[in-house]
Amino acid sequence: MSGSFGHILEVLTRHRVEFVVVGGVAAVLHGAPVTTFDLDALIRVESRNADRLLAALGELDARFREHRQILRPTREDILAGGHLLLLTNAGPFDVLGFIGKNSRYDDLRQQSVRLSLDSGEIDVLSLDELIRQKRIMGRDKDAPAIRMLEEVVRRRPKS
Repeated sequence: MSGSFGHILEVLTRHRVEFVVVGGVAAVLHGAPVTTFDLDALIRVESRNADRLLAALGELDARFREHRQILRPTREDILAGGHLLLLTNAGPFDVLGFIGKNSRYDDLRQQSVRLSLDSGEIDVLSLDELIRQKRIMGRDKDAPAIRMLEEVVRRRPKS
């Protein structure tokens, strides 16, 4: 993956941040024809990982994107385990402590697949789990995405 998302993933990988790519970028990495405007990463909420993530966010010049003044995420923000909606020097980046109905990194790590990119190996939420998480949320806005993701699954070559 090239471009801004690729740069963010490279920095996270280099800093050894434990994360799983979720959302639109996960769908793209599985071959879904979608457009997305931010990178969503489900992170492991744990003190050493928070320190590694904070170093990566510093390199990315990360700041909260919904504030007029520049506010930078802190270690405490990361350890709170919520959602940090950030803007970086490589584009929008959402750091997520959970997805769906409180599914966390440790809950979903086993439902991810490891992909090799130019930036190294990363964990990406499996397509089946991505669909399942969208179904759990039950949001009307996700219905078209679920149908499209199910079509990607149907068109995949059987192994």
